[in-house]
Amino acid sequence: MVSWLISRLVVLIFGTLYPAYYSYKAVKSKDIKEYVKWMMYWIIFALFMTVETFTDLFLCWFPFYYELKIAFVAWLLSPYTKGSSLLYRKFVHPTLSSKEKEIDDCLLQAKDRSYDALVHFGKRGLNVAATAAVTAAAKGQGALSERLRSFSMQDLSSIRGEAPAQSAAPVRTTSKATKPKLTRSVTQPPESSDPGDAEQKSGQPSAKGVAVKRQDDTRKKKPQ
Repeated sequence: MVSWLISRLVVLIFGTLYPAYYSYKAVKSKDIKEYVKWMMYWIIFALFMTVETFTDLFLCWFPFYYELKIAFVAWLLSPYTKGSSLLYRKFVHPTLSSKEKEIDDCLLQAKDRSYDALVHFGKRGLNVAATAAVTAAAKGQGALSERLRSFSMQDLSSIRGEAPAQSAAPVRTTSKATKPKLTRSVTQPPESSDPGDAEQKSGQPSAKGVAVKRQDDTRKKKPQ
């Protein structure tokens, strides 16, 4: 664990940050010699990182594996050994020069195929998205129409239920208001203060009228 951590720090600091700073200085000073030197280093370092991805999976159990990685990075950077320049001139440059045409053709074909595949999958994705959008819109419109239809039926039923109640209410109130007046007028006859008017209306003499007539008859019968 400790050797792995030390190797990662060495690769990060001395294998990446240090060469990056000196590459910046080479570009700034426009020194062709330094520029070519660090370009060769970055090519070798890219190949080293590619190989390291697989060796960390299968060779990490090997004794002194991480120590060997630290020594290899130091050998690449050392101005005395010039390991990056040596590897590039002896192995990388001759191999790439002999296979350059095949590599360029493969890259061109991969570029064309990737472009065609991207266009094909892009069209399919757009078609699927358009179909999904149309389906979702149709379902949403159907659900909305059904909801509006249910709301309209509920409103109509409520209006039909409220209309008879509103029309029947005034009839009940008027009948209740007029009924006591009619009964009162029938049960309570008008009172009259004049007994004669009462006799005329009823057609029968009252008790007071009978008494007066009897007194008149007795007065007439007495001798004078």
